[in-house]
Amino acid sequence: MSEGVSYDGADLEALATLRRYRQWILDEFRPFLGGRAVEFGAGIGNIAEGLRPHVESLDLVEPSANLIGRLTDRFAADPAVAVHNVMLEAFSAGVADGAYDSAVLVNVLEHIEDDRAALADLHRMLAPGGHLLLFVPALKFLFSDMDRLVGHFRRYTKPELAGRVAEAGFQIRVCQYFDLLGIAPWYLMNTLLGATAFDPKLAGLYDAVGVPVTRFIEGLAPPPVGKSLILVARRD
Repeated sequence: MSEGVSYDGADLEALATLRRYRQWILDEFRPFLGGRAVEFGAGIGNIAEGLRPHVESLDLVEPSANLIGRLTDRFAADPAVAVHNVMLEAFSAGVADGAYDSAVLVNVLEHIEDDRAALADLHRMLAPGGHLLLFVPALKFLFSDMDRLVGHFRRYTKPELAGRVAEAGFQIRVCQYFDLLGIAPWYLMNTLLGATAFDPKLAGLYDAVGVPVTRFIEGLAPPPVGKSLILVARRD
């Protein structure tokens, strides 16, 4: 991950209100979750909370010092959850081959400068039959000051993401664009107007109205483009 990035707790609190959006991602991941799991870039635990009922154990890796206390407190009562304040690269160096059945990265891979090396590490850490679950920002023309501020090195295209994951030795199970209707508001607010913080009211409105509509549309057929990409890959 990029060095020196510290995530704003206020922004994460704003995103925490996106319950429908978060549940949509988790529902896409759920069929592939199980066993020993690890989430990289766990933040304050918004995704982890949804992962926990579907796995036997969960390691949460979060490099930001300003978030680790809240993450630790959130799962302090669960002996099957361990929290690690370390970068992905440092954590993976101490993990045995085949240690996990599920590895989850939601809006994390784009923060890693050498994403090919990270994907190779993830392949090694997963057991045969284990699944890599990725969610990343998509479409290069959407790259904005917000992306730069939070330490994004890139936004992915579908062929680019699938190609890099396949190069690491994975078999692609799912790779598709996600959140078609989210393209326009992101392009307007962030790319054109240069917004560098999430507006909780606008985010909540999109979660209440936009997410149900776009989820219904994308349930009928995978969208040709989307603000994000979701990928599931298997280590065979």
